[in-house]
Amino acid sequence: MNKWNKKNSIASWGCLLILFIGMTQCNSKKQAQATDTLTSGVLHISVDESYQPIMEEQIKVFEGAYPDAKIIAHYKSESACLNDILTDSLTKMVIVTRGLTRKEEDYFKQSVNYFPRWDELATDAIAIVVNKNSTDTIFTLQRLQQQLTGLMGKKQQIIFDGLNATSTVRFAIDSILKGSKFDTSVVRAVKNSQGVLDYVAANENAIGLVGISWIGNPEDSAQVKMLQKLKMVYVKCDYCSDSPYVKPTQYGIMTKRYPLIRGLYYILRENYSGLGSGFLNFLQYERGQLIFRRAYLGPSKIGFGIRNVQINEKLPK
Repeated sequence: MNKWNKKNSIASWGCLLILFIGMTQCNSKKQAQATDTLTSGVLHISVDESYQPIMEEQIKVFEGAYPDAKIIAHYKSESACLNDILTDSLTKMVIVTRGLTRKEEDYFKQSVNYFPRWDELATDAIAIVVNKNSTDTIFTLQRLQQQLTGLMGKKQQIIFDGLNATSTVRFAIDSILKGSKFDTSVVRAVKNSQGVLDYVAANENAIGLVGISWIGNPEDSAQVKMLQKLKMVYVKCDYCSDSPYVKPTQYGIMTKRYPLIRGLYYILRENYSGLGSGFLNFLQYERGQLIFRRAYLGPSKIGFGIRNVQINEKLPK
């Protein structure tokens, strides 16, 4: 074989090898995508830690209905979740307390050429909890603001699930302080929401702020047991005439009588019908919305009637 033919032969084999590798990679990509359907595959999501109890229940029911699906939830602070959806290609969905800003949407448009979907799934609330021995169970937003800024002294400590970048801290800054700053000598950070409950249960002069998902479900035995160690307080409703102080019950959340409410949002970075879309469909349609209702949150996608009844009301025969 002359040198020219030998070079051509080597080049031809090289082209065939490259083509074979390309076809193999293409086929493997198709196979990988084929396993990621609406009801099968693996989905990584990042979830605001304050929503851990309700999201664990949603995932449990979804995986029970679709055994070929696996959802791996990473529970983090809100800022860490938002960082994941912006920078981590493995994270297809986050569950947080807000949607995307225009700046964040523009970032996605420029980097991946499409806007992620986002919307509210349910209405949540921030519960204020005190030790079971405390008689201080009537609060106003003004009183909370004064305590957080140190104007009511330093006897009582306000306990958060982390001082930096958690959704509860952001809510306090935006909706309670409204531009004022924390007095760091009266504010204490613990590791997470469970840490808030444990600290308040062990300290009579502590006041905790925690997502209602951790303490508001009377059908959850662990939460009922925790309520033997602490109390949820009443907060003043500024427009209620019949009952000016309300607890974060489901009725108070859905009617917005309880003032410390917020949304539970999804952000989905998926532009095809994969497992992220399948899990979203589950969350926003009947079964997922019923689970939110059963957890005593306010479902946002399906309307549920609210009517006044008397406890001793007799049913017609």
